[in-house]
Amino acid sequence: MGVEIERKFLVTGSDWRQGSRGRLYRQGYLCTEKERTVRVRIAGEQGFLTVKGKTEGISRLEFEYEIPVQEANQMLDTLCRTVIVEKIRHRIVHGGKVWEVDEFLGANQGLVLAEIELESEEEPFESPPWLGREVSGESRFYNSSLSRNPYGTWPEEEKLLCR
Repeated sequence: MGVEIERKFLVTGSDWRQGSRGRLYRQGYLCTEKERTVRVRIAGEQGFLTVKGKTEGISRLEFEYEIPVQEANQMLDTLCRTVIVEKIRHRIVHGGKVWEVDEFLGANQGLVLAEIELESEEEPFESPPWLGREVSGESRFYNSSLSRNPYGTWPEEEKLLCR
C-alpha cells in the first residue's frame, strides 16, 4: 500500500528558477470524487495511471502505474472530460529535500505551486526563501480541482491572494 504525505505552498518571486530545468506534464482525470481520484499523466515521454484515495490531514493512499505513452495520450484525448492540466515541473533540491515546483500553463497560467513529499506528517524541513503561504488543506489548489475550476477562471481578487 502506498501512502503520499505531501505539503503544498504558493511560490513567491522567481528566485526558484535559478539553475532549474523543467519537464512538461499533461494530466487529466477519469474520476474526481472526494473519496478517490483517477489520473492519467504524461511526464516527458512516460505515461502513468494514478489512483489516489481521500485526503486525511496531508496524507492519502496513492498507487501509480506506468502505462504506454500512446495509451495515456488516447485516454487524455477521449476519456478525460475536464480541462487537461498542463505544467512544467521543476525539481529543486533545498535543505536535503526535493521540492517540486509546478509552473502551470494553459487554463491555469499564472499559478506556481511547490510541493514536498515527507516521510511523516511531523517531519521537519527547511523552507526555501521563495516559499509562500501553505495551501496543503485548500482543495481548490489540488490538480483535480484545477481541472474542473482552472485558475484562469478565478475572480481577480482570489488570484491576488496567490501572488
